[in-house]
Amino acid sequence: MRIAKAVIGLLALAALVGCSSPTYGGGGGGGGGGGGGPVGQIAVGNILFQSAHNGTQNPAIDTVAVGSTVTWTWTGTGTVAHSVQSQGAPNFPSSAILTGNGMTYSFTFTTAGTYQYDCAVHGAAMSGRIVVR
Repeated sequence: MRIAKAVIGLLALAALVGCSSPTYGGGGGGGGGGGGGPVGQIAVGNILFQSAHNGTQNPAIDTVAVGSTVTWTWTGTGTVAHSVQSQGAPNFPSSAILTGNGMTYSFTFTTAGTYQYDCAVHGAAMSGRIVVR
C-alpha cells in the first residue's frame, strides 16, 4: 500500500513539473524556442507556425499594433513547401508556396481586426492568428 501511495505521489509531482513548461504546444521542428523574441516574428517550421514572441504554435498567436509589419521566416523546413494563406475576413494577401530555409514573407497590417491564416499545403495542421489593435 505504501508503494502504491509513493508511486501516485511521484506521478502527481511529475505532472506538476510538466505543467510548468515555458513553451506552448510542445517542441517540434522549426525553432523559435519558447518565445522572448520580437512581436510579429513567426517561424514557419515543419508542420507548425510558432510565434517568436510568446512561443504559441498551431495556432501561433501574435497581437500587434495597427501599422505593424509581421514577418514569417521559413526555419528548419528543408525541402518541405509551406505558405501563409489568409483565411476568412478580414484578410490579407497570401504568400506564394515557398521552399527552403531563410525564405520570408512580410505584410504590414493597416486595419484593426483578427486575421486567421494557415498553410496552403498543410491546411489546418498549420495555423495562426494575428490580432491587430
